[in-house]
Amino acid sequence: MYYIGIDLGGTSIKVGIVSEEGEILIKTSSATPVKKGFEGVLVRIKELIDEVMIEKKIDKKNIAAVGIGIPGACSQEGFVYFASNLFWKKVPLAERLHEMTGLKVYVENDATVAAVGEYIKGVTKGKKNAIFLTLGTGVGGGFIINNKIYSGSHGIGAEVGHMVIGKNFYDCTCGNHGCLETFVSATALIKYCKKLLEENKESLVFHRVDGNLDNLTAKIIFDCARKGDSTALKVIDRMTHYLAIGLANLINLFDPEVIAIGGGVAEAGDVFIEKLREEVKKYIYVKDMNVTEIVLAELKNDAGIIGSGMYAKFNNSSSREIQNYAKMK
Repeated sequence: MYYIGIDLGGTSIKVGIVSEEGEILIKTSSATPVKKGFEGVLVRIKELIDEVMIEKKIDKKNIAAVGIGIPGACSQEGFVYFASNLFWKKVPLAERLHEMTGLKVYVENDATVAAVGEYIKGVTKGKKNAIFLTLGTGVGGGFIINNKIYSGSHGIGAEVGHMVIGKNFYDCTCGNHGCLETFVSATALIKYCKKLLEENKESLVFHRVDGNLDNLTAKIIFDCARKGDSTALKVIDRMTHYLAIGLANLINLFDPEVIAIGGGVAEAGDVFIEKLREEVKKYIYVKDMNVTEIVLAELKNDAGIIGSGMYAKFNNSSSREIQNYAKMK
């Protein structure tokens, strides 16, 4: 049997067919049509599912279940309470996608399913307690505690991105102020860099975008930081500072063996990872026991597809012990 893994983000939708062993057989992606609303996004997801099944010549009867990671909070039944970057609130995702596909559908937070992917196939495999952070359009968190997925009593835990961390110059899309997401996401990097460029245009970043700040991306900021541009370095330093505070808070609370950082921002981890590790040491409570590893995730853009596919397998199985799946080669 096979599983459909879906990584749904505010910017893109990634869909793949995943084997019993957690291997991606085929995948595709598309921009997320956020402006078309809930139903419009579902239509695009259904089209992508059909696309990979047709391309791989896999019949629906051979698909055991669909797993989907969403950038928000949901119930175990797949009811999405809210997904701020999609502008969704109280939508029956699992029910509607089941109606459209005829397949069993399991929904979980995107960072949680990515954490499952890393736990089964990636850098946190074999770790009893691990935290996964995804830094992209927003910031998500996935927790594995005592070899089990942890998402709280009501399915809305592990929302690391909405941990309030300090005062900022703009509000979060969730409606709160000072969320970690507003300091360390790709969106946050771009907003802060634009703020600096409005005050000082003598920057390599400004020249890279030909003076049009609408063309600014996190990748451009990181590229310019590697070349020593002072504005870009200031943006990265600010991100690293607040990310270190967030990670230290998690270490002080949960004492994990490892924290893995994934997502688009983490792909530029060479720019900030060593400084981040040093910064975290300043804020952890027990400074003589700096035992939590801080690493970059291995699965990169495939974490969401693999993780959601394996989350579907985990939920569709008679076994509820996630560690059984970590034994996969």
